[in-house]
Amino acid sequence: MRRRAFIAGLSSGVARWLLSAMPAVAQQKIARIGVLTPGGSDRTPSVEAFRKALQELGYIEGRSIILDFRFAKGHNEALPRLAAELVKIPVDVIVAGGTTAVQAAAQVTRSIPIVQAAGGDPVRAGLAASLAHPGGNVTGFTIRANEPSGKRVELLKRAFPGITLVTVLLDPPSIATQPQLRATEEVADALGLRLQLLSAGTPEELDALDPAALAGSEGLVVLPNGMFWDRRATIVALAAAARVPAIYPSREFADDGGLIAYGPNVPDAYRRAADYVDRILKGAKPGDLPIQEASNFDFVVNLHTARLFKLLPSPDFLVGAIEIIE
Repeated sequence: MRRRAFIAGLSSGVARWLLSAMPAVAQQKIARIGVLTPGGSDRTPSVEAFRKALQELGYIEGRSIILDFRFAKGHNEALPRLAAELVKIPVDVIVAGGTTAVQAAAQVTRSIPIVQAAGGDPVRAGLAASLAHPGGNVTGFTIRANEPSGKRVELLKRAFPGITLVTVLLDPPSIATQPQLRATEEVADALGLRLQLLSAGTPEELDALDPAALAGSEGLVVLPNGMFWDRRATIVALAAAARVPAIYPSREFADDGGLIAYGPNVPDAYRRAADYVDRILKGAKPGDLPIQEASNFDFVVNLHTARLFKLLPSPDFLVGAIEIIE
């Protein structure tokens, strides 16, 4: 009898321990983060920066956090469907790359927090009440593209003072591209430059562009676009084939052979987005987290490309570059 009483007591003790341990187990729930991007791969400098920042915050992919990727592969029309897939999982937070991805996510959920890793102004897009107090489920980091877009025209003119006609490569005008285009046009007008527009809305349209499309042009300005970033090798090759000096919106273009790059450091924005994800998972409301602006800019000149195609910028221009690729 004593043995039976001991076993019964032991069993009840184990049961009580299991019950008391259940809340602790529940607290170890694996967080699911949806990553929605116009790109086509999770092996990019931006995503790697995001992953590394999560690791530094103590998250272990596959154990304490799961990243669910959805890639539009340059087809922005697929973003709403992909965002709906993330909501259906459901994920705990959606990290969106670019204004179009943020808009797609906001269309399908008003409850799941959305962190904009890089993109335009969510206030202008109607997704937040203000930068300081977003108020809804969208927060994150804005790369106000209008000012850098105007700056690129100025830099191209400084590099090649003799140019008069410049081509602007852009996604067909939308709420995301209009401010960028207006800023580009205003600076070009002030500098006495004429602009001609060249648009490509899909990877197929971009691939179909012929160097003849740049005939007569003396420069190329590429506006920020997720699909352009994902297919930057195609654009760099187009400019090279046409022997036209070009300026691009992020340093990765220069790393891949583009002549000049000026713009915010996108991997840095993704790194900072990881901190917001962490804060939200710990209970912060996205509407209370201020939308922050990009603070880290790159200005890179690929001197190897300049020499190869005999497109050497003026010496004074090179002095101002933050980095020169030899």
